[in-house]
Amino acid sequence: MDNAGSNQDKGNGKYAGKFPKIAQQTRLLNILVIFAVIYTLYLAKSLLVPLFFSAFVALLLSPLVAFARKLFIPRTLSAGALIVLLVAPFTFLGIELAEPAERWMQSLPKIAAEISKEIEEISSNIDAYATPPAEPVEKERSFFSWFGDDEKSPELSPPQDNTNSVTDKIKQSGIDIGLTLFGNAPFLLAQVLACIVLIFFLLVFGPNLFNVFVRDFPIVTNKRRTLVLVDQIQRELSSYIVTISIINSCLGLATAGVFYYLGIDDALLWGALVALMNFVPYLGGVASCVVLLVVGLVQFGLTSSAFLPAGLFLVLNIIESQLITPAVLGRSMQLNPLIIIIWIAITGWLWGVVGVLLAVPILMCFKIILENLGVFDHWIRLLESK
Repeated sequence: MDNAGSNQDKGNGKYAGKFPKIAQQTRLLNILVIFAVIYTLYLAKSLLVPLFFSAFVALLLSPLVAFARKLFIPRTLSAGALIVLLVAPFTFLGIELAEPAERWMQSLPKIAAEISKEIEEISSNIDAYATPPAEPVEKERSFFSWFGDDEKSPELSPPQDNTNSVTDKIKQSGIDIGLTLFGNAPFLLAQVLACIVLIFFLLVFGPNLFNVFVRDFPIVTNKRRTLVLVDQIQRELSSYIVTISIINSCLGLATAGVFYYLGIDDALLWGALVALMNFVPYLGGVASCVVLLVVGLVQFGLTSSAFLPAGLFLVLNIIESQLITPAVLGRSMQLNPLIIIIWIAITGWLWGVVGVLLAVPILMCFKIILENLGVFDHWIRLLESK
């Protein structure tokens, strides 16, 4: 018995040292997999961004296509009609906003020059008060200068070159923004057209592909639970996206209406801009305030009225974010603000502006999936913590 026990202890001691190494190798492998996924997401962003955006829109419109199918309307007709109804308002809005948007794009260098001029005047005034007057500096006398008849006046120190590099950067940044937007316009238009085509095919052929995947692929073990789970995720995420879209649209309309009543130029353009930026929580409101502050400076100059557009939007945004949105969405759809900002920074670094807009819907999708699967409760509590 003792020999057997000693042999067992020797066996345990033989393998005891291997388990920590295996655990370390597993952790290292997980880290490498995470970095590989991040690199793939960054490298394939031109492919993944249209796919994710189209998937979210198709997810939003899929219940309507399914309802039309129950009324014996073919998927092709219902999907085409829904896409027309979706694209037509945005096309009309784009046509209406094209002229003022182009005018502002062309005036960006002029606006940057005016702002830089104001900065130069302010900095020169500060320098005039802060810098003491230059004292006369006498020339160094040599031995033969004592015998000179003409007495020359002392020379002043040469004025220093106080060119402000900040103004040059502002001018250059304004030109760069305009060139970048105009340069990326064809690529952006191509991506929009590709998304429209992809949304149509997802609405028409996506449900059949999903049913075949669930029915025939062995990786899906519990087929009934998978169908119920996907249907629940679809309904909750669609409800979230529709609710947020309605709230942001109402905020944009309210902003445009108040601006139009007060005589602020291009009120519809700024209403559409704040509605779009409000899809980015917290940071979108800050960016809208900065843009509207520049708008006020351009229209009213350096007066107290320049703060009117940004101040009015700030009041509307506080009412929306602190009263309306929490009351409509409720506790189940709330996320921790710090996690939202960190996640927006990550998706913005990976996928740019579209990643910033898709950040919160993707995070909500993860949260809904975890809730319906009943796993990782600690992550759900972390996402909802306040």
